[in-house]
Amino acid sequence: MLTTLTALTACGQGAFAPTDGDRVFAPGVAGSSEIDGLEIGHRLMAAGEYDLALRAYTRAAGQQGLNVDTLSALGSANLKLGRLGQAETLLRRAVDEDPGFAAAWNNLGVILMERGKIPEAAQVFRRAFATDDGNSDEIRDNLRLALANFNDLGDTPRQENAPFQLVRRGTGDFILLSTP
Repeated sequence: MLTTLTALTACGQGAFAPTDGDRVFAPGVAGSSEIDGLEIGHRLMAAGEYDLALRAYTRAAGQQGLNVDTLSALGSANLKLGRLGQAETLLRRAVDEDPGFAAAWNNLGVILMERGKIPEAAQVFRRAFATDDGNSDEIRDNLRLALANFNDLGDTPRQENAPFQLVRRGTGDFILLSTP
């Protein structure tokens, strides 16, 4: 029993003990310049921690600058937090910076759908689909949904609150998807 207590006490020191105020030492993490704020943000988005993801993306933008990746990530996090105006502004900047970034076009299309700008959303989804060379089933599904809503504008009211989900693209960029 004394051996077990001594072993547990030893575990309580060092790697798992607070080292500075309320911080916990994490080997290989603290002070490492190899940590990618975007990757951390992507993992937090996947876990549904959108506020924390936004903070990680903001730190990444501080380190890397506002490039297409950070703009797109910030826009996606803001979308998940319901900040559609901020998300739209960030994603418009992302597609201005890199018109060939299909994920940013797709995410912008989702925001436009959410804001009721269906004709513009359909055009943006067309652009995303063309930019991606039709390789993404998710973008194709979003385009299909936007066109169906666009065609139904005169016949029936559009479907409110269509469910959308985020999907990671490549090294962690997210694509917003609609689910039928």
